[in-house]
Amino acid sequence: MSAEAADISQLEHSLWQTETRYDSDYMERLVSAGFQEFGRSGRRYTRNDIITDTSGDTKIAAVLHNLTCDPVTDDVTLVTYICELDRDGTREWSNRASLWHKASGTWQLHFHQGTPTEALP
Repeated sequence: MSAEAADISQLEHSLWQTETRYDSDYMERLVSAGFQEFGRSGRRYTRNDIITDTSGDTKIAAVLHNLTCDPVTDDVTLVTYICELDRDGTREWSNRASLWHKASGTWQLHFHQGTPTEALP
């Protein structure tokens, strides 16, 4: 994995860590102005929805499986993986895709989608 892919992978993982996901200053820097998400639930989320998420008292317990970073251009990378999320003892599985864009030397999340899937064997 290239150094740049490792950086993007680390940023993607930070979306699934309680300490960073609910840090509005961090998310403000991480999420691009044009961000949108199609959630696992089918709900559509905006940048404001993500930055102002106040469920920070909810601990995130997620494992990202088979994460890959595929450059689309020098400034755009597609990240895909399978997310295993534990919600109070209930496991949810989803295919995930994120589109990261580099602007002024900084990677920002531009798009994210989650789609329900079966558990890994």
